[in-house]
Amino acid sequence: MSGAPASTGSPAVHILAEGGERIGAIVIDSTLRGRARGGLRMVPELVVEELADAARTMTLKYGLLGLPQGGAKAAVIGDPEAPPARRRRLLERFARLARPWLAPRRYVPDADLGTSTPEIRRMMREAGYPVHRREWRDHRSGTWTAHSVFAAVRVAWSWRGRSLAGATAAVEGFGRVGAPLAALLAAAGVRVVAVSTSRGALIDERGLDVERLLALAGRHGSASVEHWEDRAPLSPHRLPLLSVDLLCPCARGRSIHEGNAAGVRAAIVCGGANNPLSEGAEEILASRGVLTVPDFVANCGGVLGGTMAFAGLPDARISAGIEGFVARTLGDLRRRARAEGASLRRVAERVSRERHRAVRERYRHRTPPRLLLELGLALHRRGCLPAPAVGLLAARFFFPSLLTGAGRVAGR
Repeated sequence: MSGAPASTGSPAVHILAEGGERIGAIVIDSTLRGRARGGLRMVPELVVEELADAARTMTLKYGLLGLPQGGAKAAVIGDPEAPPARRRRLLERFARLARPWLAPRRYVPDADLGTSTPEIRRMMREAGYPVHRREWRDHRSGTWTAHSVFAAVRVAWSWRGRSLAGATAAVEGFGRVGAPLAALLAAAGVRVVAVSTSRGALIDERGLDVERLLALAGRHGSASVEHWEDRAPLSPHRLPLLSVDLLCPCARGRSIHEGNAAGVRAAIVCGGANNPLSEGAEEILASRGVLTVPDFVANCGGVLGGTMAFAGLPDARISAGIEGFVARTLGDLRRRARAEGASLRRVAERVSRERHRAVRERYRHRTPPRLLLELGLALHRRGCLPAPAVGLLAARFFFPSLLTGAGRVAGR
């Protein structure tokens, strides 16, 4: 439904199948002007509930940021580590079966677990869908997400009255988000003692050499943990249970659940994955005094950074904007949560839904400045307007309220 608000009910689940074989799925949690957006992941098995949770998280994320998007997620079934030719065929098949949603842009895909921005762009072009000159160009979503997670970690740790230097951390999922996050943590003096990939995990209480790990990951991908010399292997399932200050889940959803939450010994859980904690796990951790940062706040940098990059803003301003937004948002949410005697998540979800409804109302009554911005973005998307001009429009009409409106973030 065009203009639907942030969903609080059941999402629309569309299973894609051919010849009785499931190929993938598209889950649309909410729409704005009949459209929704969210990552397309490649996974060995399809778990619709996990996909629905992730789609709902996209609604909350867009709402928190005040962006005019509905929330969605999609998945294609396949081995994310398959050879490029095989991955290409899987995505082409998905694009063909998803024509009713992709052609009219009822669903707009982005890179996600197991997929990349160049792959999404190629998939859309080879399937015959219009791809404008500046669409799917920024491939740094994981890096921008890492920036927002790092900013959230820094804020949350400051609430404990301590400096990050000397803290210990475990990063679950040393991939597009976890790897740059580990680098940011190490640069801040954090001792990263454990990391994991789909192929295993490593631990070193003295601190892992993150630069060396990054070099191995560049050569071997998720198999980097198998090429670590003198390695002390660790079961990936044990990583969330390590005695560390900071636990950063950046892999699949619900890696922390009712079955292992009681064993989590970290002081703060703050990750880059969507829905890394089940609802029950978050309650267990809260009862034990473990601080959990809402995932859609901590990992909003991928969406925010990509939006700012598309608008032509320079990297330094994007990084500063992400970190400033996260710091102000968490500060506001914490003050409001304390005043209401509610959890950070409960307040953050309510604020996000309120903002999503406000965006819907604004797009029902678009002002001349907003129409000018939309026109500028449309021309920019087609390569007809230089990036600096769009950056000026965005800075004038959109980003001031997003990046400096701390009171508006908290819904005041």
